[in-house]
Amino acid sequence: MNKRNRWKYTGVAVGAGLAVVLFSSGVYANTSPKKEDEVQVISFDASENSTEETVESETFSTTEGSESFSSETILEEGTETVPESTTESENTQENSELSTEAGEVLDNVEETDAEKIDTDFGLSAGAGEVLDSTEDTEIKETDVDLGLSVGAGEVFDKADEQARNVEAPQALQEPENYWGYTNLGIAHVENHLNIRQEPNESGKLIGKLPKDAACEILDIDENGWAHIKSGKVDGYCSTEFLYTGEEAIARGREVASMIAVVNTQTLKVREEPNTDSIVITLIPQEEELEVVEIMDNGWVKFLLDDEEAYVSGDYVDVEERLEKAVTLTELMYGQGVSNVRVDLVQYAKQFVGNPYVWGGTSLTKGADCSGFTLSIYKKYGVSLPHHAASQAQMGTKVDYNSAQPGDLVFYAKNGRINHVAIYIGNGQVIHASSPKTGIKISSWNYRTPAGIRRYLPN
Repeated sequence: MNKRNRWKYTGVAVGAGLAVVLFSSGVYANTSPKKEDEVQVISFDASENSTEETVESETFSTTEGSESFSSETILEEGTETVPESTTESENTQENSELSTEAGEVLDNVEETDAEKIDTDFGLSAGAGEVLDSTEDTEIKETDVDLGLSVGAGEVFDKADEQARNVEAPQALQEPENYWGYTNLGIAHVENHLNIRQEPNESGKLIGKLPKDAACEILDIDENGWAHIKSGKVDGYCSTEFLYTGEEAIARGREVASMIAVVNTQTLKVREEPNTDSIVITLIPQEEELEVVEIMDNGWVKFLLDDEEAYVSGDYVDVEERLEKAVTLTELMYGQGVSNVRVDLVQYAKQFVGNPYVWGGTSLTKGADCSGFTLSIYKKYGVSLPHHAASQAQMGTKVDYNSAQPGDLVFYAKNGRINHVAIYIGNGQVIHASSPKTGIKISSWNYRTPAGIRRYLPN
């Protein structure tokens, strides 16, 4: 064998050996477990981003091609160019088939991964449907809950409305009112009940509550003293002498009387219930008259002190009422009023509420109008007859603007004096008025005065 052929076969052998080495290293087949692992990793990554996977695969193949090219270059640098042998062609074909199979494996892996991806997506889609269904269910449940909430709200609203309908009248309802009193008290005494400035027996006397007169009980302390208000009097009295609660209401129904309040500036009082009758006196606006009877013709019969008289029902407001307390507050008479006059007035006031008795002179058991003035003046050394008209003939006549406490005020019927009272100052008189009211305090012009007489020195 010549040298040329020897080199030829030597090159073929070297090429075949190199092919075997290269084949065994997996350069052509790409069947190396390491490469398969890398392909699988790449294929797995592609499930998240196929574009990135494609870029990475191409880069990886280019790198392998560069390595193969470098090996061939080294071989060529060490040898001459040798024509490819049949073995190399077979190896190349085999490598191509292996590469094809490897590609199929890759395709299969990719398909499998793709199926897995599809499955995952399917599962994901299913999960999404489940989630959607769950959300729909939750939304429906929420709708149901909202519906229930709305329903509950309606129920609560209805309940609140019903509660308001039930409670509102109770909340707005005022306490029961009896004759103008919400916590009624009525004097349970024979004559009158003392009202004091403090809740004790030594408290200053400031007013009196006549028998069966009414008061508003504001409070009751632990010692049984009631804080009351009646008329212009605000003070204290013992509950021992008061009807309270149901007893007071029952007693009130027994003793309440009809009162006619004058609603015109000056009302004519007549002897008979008609306009043709004689005018007895005049009564000022807001004066209260004790009604005896409401006549069929609309006229009102009332007590003018101890006598019956009539007024037109068109000029009075008639209402049922209980008697009120009277004030005993000391009056400031002003300069020039003697101590004796002040003492006389205070002495007279203590008998307020005591009974009226026709012909009587007792300040405690009963007196009529002239009997009352007679007994009061007797204490101060002045002797008076037991007759109003006769008393009017004594003393000194006094002008209305000059009247002082202790002076006597006279009233007339048809020009004849028939009633007398003691002026106590501040436009008021004290007198034994009638069997119904007893000794009381009134406005000095509760009826038209006929004259004023003075019996005490200034």
